[in-house]
Parts: sequence; C-alpha cells; structure tokens
Amino acid sequence: MASSALQLFTRSNASKLVLAYFLYIVFKYRKTVYGVRPRHDLKGPRGLPLIGNLFPMAILPRDQLLQRHVMLHKLYGKIYTISMPRVGRIINITDPEMVDHMLKVNFWAYEKGERFKEALMPLVGNGIFSADGEHWRWQRKLASNIFNVKAFRQYTSDVFCQEGHLAINYLNKFADTSRPVDLQQLFYCYTLDSFGEIAFGRSFGCMKDPEQEVEFAAAFDRLNHGIAGRTFLPFWRLKDWWTGNGKQVEKDTKVVREFAHKIINERREKQQSQGTTSKNEKKDLLQLFMDLGDGDEHLSDEMLVDSVLNFIIAGRDTTAQALSWMFYLMHRDAAQPEIVQKLVKETDDLLQGGLPTYESTKQQKFSEACFHETLRLYPSVPKNAKVCIEDDVLPGGYKVHKGDHLAWSSWAMGRDTGIWGPDADKYNPNRWSEIEKPSSSKFIAFHHGPRACLGQHFATIEAITIVSMLFQKFTFELVDPSTEPAYLPSLTLPMAKGLPVRVKHRVDNSSSMVIV
Repeated sequence: MASSALQLFTRSNASKLVLAYFLYIVFKYRKTVYGVRPRHDLKGPRGLPLIGNLFPMAILPRDQLLQRHVMLHKLYGKIYTISMPRVGRIINITDPEMVDHMLKVNFWAYEKGERFKEALMPLVGNGIFSADGEHWRWQRKLASNIFNVKAFRQYTSDVFCQEGHLAINYLNKFADTSRPVDLQQLFYCYTLDSFGEIAFGRSFGCMKDPEQEVEFAAAFDRLNHGIAGRTFLPFWRLKDWWTGNGKQVEKDTKVVREFAHKIINERREKQQSQGTTSKNEKKDLLQLFMDLGDGDEHLSDEMLVDSVLNFIIAGRDTTAQALSWMFYLMHRDAAQPEIVQKLVKETDDLLQGGLPTYESTKQQKFSEACFHETLRLYPSVPKNAKVCIEDDVLPGGYKVHKGDHLAWSSWAMGRDTGIWGPDADKYNPNRWSEIEKPSSSKFIAFHHGPRACLGQHFATIEAITIVSMLFQKFTFELVDPSTEPAYLPSLTLPMAKGLPVRVKHRVDNSSSMVIV
C-alpha cells in the first residue's frame, strides 16, 4: 500500500499533474486573462489564453483607439467586453440607458478607482477628477459656488471679451497675408488666460504672444499626453522606463506643480500685504479652496495644487479643443457653406457690430447648436471608465461584478446611428432645432449624473463669445481642408498638429468695405 502511494508521487507523475493543471488553467482562461472569470454571456473580440486582449491592444496605434471603439460596437452591438492583465475585465457600453444607470441611477456603485488615481497622479493628484466618495462631494460642492448666472454676466462682459480683443489683434497680423496661423494654439492661449483670470485672479500671459511657448503650458501638454495611456496599460511602468517617458513625466510634473505652487504663494503674499478678504467680497475658485477648513486646519499646499491643475484641465483644454474641431468642421471641403453663413447672419442680426454679452449668447441658438454638434462628434473627453465596487446588474440583465471596469466612449456614442439616426456621422447643427433636447445620457459630452460638468454653460458662453467676435472680423480658410486632423492621444482630444488656417478681413458684401 505504502509502495503504491509512493509511486503516485514519482517525478513523472508529479510532472503529469502539473501539466494537467496547466492545461486546465489554459482551457479555463482560453479567451481571457488568468484570474478573470470567463463571460460567455457577453460578446467581444476573442482573447488569447491567459493574457486576454493584451496583444491587439499593445500593437494598436494610440491614435486609432477611438476608431476601434466605433468598429467594435458596430460589430458586437451596444455592449462588448475585453480583458487585460493586471486590469481585469473591461465592459464597454454605448447604450444611454446603461450609461444613465452607471452614472446616475446607481452612482455610488461605481468609482474612479485606485488604478485611475495611480496612473494619472502626476497631473490630477487627489483633485476632483480622481476623487471618490465624500472627498469628491465636498470638492464638487465648493467648486459649484463659482458657476452661477450672476458671475457669468461679469465673466462674459469683462474677461471673455477682453481676451477676445487680444485674439483679434493677433489675427490682424496674419489677415490678408499668405501666412498661416495655428487656431488651436490661439484658442489654448485664449482659454488659459481667460480661465486664469476667472479662477485664479491672474492671467498666464499667453495672449501677449501666442507664438511664444509658455513653459508651463508646454509641460502641461506633454504631461497630459505622457500619462494618457497608462490607465488600461498593464505594464506602463516598464514602458515608461524603456521609452524614457518616465523621466520626461517627472520633469514636466515638477514644472507644472511648481507653477501651481507659485500661484498659491503669490495669493498668500497678496493676502498678507492687503489683509484678509471681506466676507462680502467676491471670491474666485482658488480663494474658495484656500478658505476651506475647520478652524486653523486648512487644505495642504499639495491639495491646493491638485485643485489648481484639475481646473486648468477643465477650463483650458476642453473648450480650446472643441473650438478647434468646430472651425475644422465648418471649413473643411465636406462642410456645407450655409452653416457658416447662418452663424454669421445670426451673429450680425443680434450683435449689430457690438460685443457679445451674457444675454446675447443665450439668444444665439444656432451658434450654440454648432458648438454642441461639434462636441457630439469630437467630444473633449472622448472616452472614460469607472470601476464597479459592488456587484450590479445593468439594464438588459447584464451582470457587472465587483472589480469590473465599465467604460464608455463619447466618441463612439456620437457616431452611433441607433442613438442619432442614419446621419450620425454628418455634422448637422440643424438637428438641434429639429429634435427635442437630448438627455445628457445620450449627449454625453458634458458627462452625466452627479458628476456632470459644472462648467458646461461656462464653456458654451465662452465659445460663443470668441466665435462671435472672430466671425464679425474675419473669414477663415483651412490650409488643408481635405484632410481630417489626427488627434493626439491624451486625456482630452487635442489635434496632433494644430489647426493651420489662413485668415482674411471680412468684407461687407453690401458696401465692399473691409470690417476692421
């Protein structure tokens, strides 16, 4: 008996047991990552044993990721799944009802999660974009204090128009010459200086010379791009080491955080020299955060830096990029000339050559439609994801297990014919007057639910203001109207090589006079 037992554990039999177990594991996880339970109820591209969909994701060019989402949703429908090592299961959705469930109905069951925070820590830190739970709630409540109707009126008449005049002065240098100008760079300068004045009480000085590189802005852009692919890349630390990206991220992190520290220190020095602010005095976003605390315990400098950087992302990048894509869509070869004509007519009829105001921007419905139609097709945040923290069931009966990631692509949703009809790929601002105002779970460009963008009206007013001022003075022509600009993989959606245009002073057809 003892001899028979010993024979079972000979080296040969032990090897067979190990091989049998290995084959069992390979068979069990033949389509998915090791340790991630198979999902036979969900469709998706077939994965390889033990590593899931790592290989196709690793070789996919980063500037084709959004197009891949569209292709896979066309192939598998409103929901499909993939799996990645160290990440787990990722369930991708485009159905507005599912989006509503995740972002609103069962809001507290989904969080940004630790992976998101770790990957994007150099830029967003513990700010509002990465925060969850109560930490997010109080940041959200505080930030909401600055976004109110009364403040919009002041911002529109003062800061937006002030910076708009600087943009006009800059374009006057290029008008009626053959020299191209990068509109995306101009819009970056415009939105950064505008938001700096409004949120932090200081301009970044970009509009003084938009062609001159601002160290902070350049480092900010590189950092945004450098960390964008980390969230679902399982071995991003190894890649950063191999490519040298990690060292560049460290350098740029130091630049942007030191700049934010400088803003905070300058505010403190100003307070010390002028005394404390009155309770009735208007406070900007930075002051609201600096005043937060119980008794003598205020936010640390690092938390204030996180807040500054988070709101620069929201206040600078997203609107500037949306404006760039809007000018591309209205001036490309495939554009309908009547779109620009209708926008210009609305602007002329309402403003009569004057400056935009809060009241006028609310009446410029077609201008707003052009802006929102741009965001439908080229959303400033084209993809996003959350992690499930408790087992859940989506509409339609699809299970989401704790630890699963639920992802959605605003880019793919904007091109979904099931949501927008057979002309979903077409840039058609008129659709906004032909249909009822879509819910934010359908038009997801400004997010949805409790985390919906606080600055969506702010961004719309800012965009309409600068568009109105520019179209009163100039006409525009793309340098390359037949080619769609490539996007730069990032947390947002910048054009990879800017938007080169040629500018002309607008001519009044009725009098043949140049409007200057």
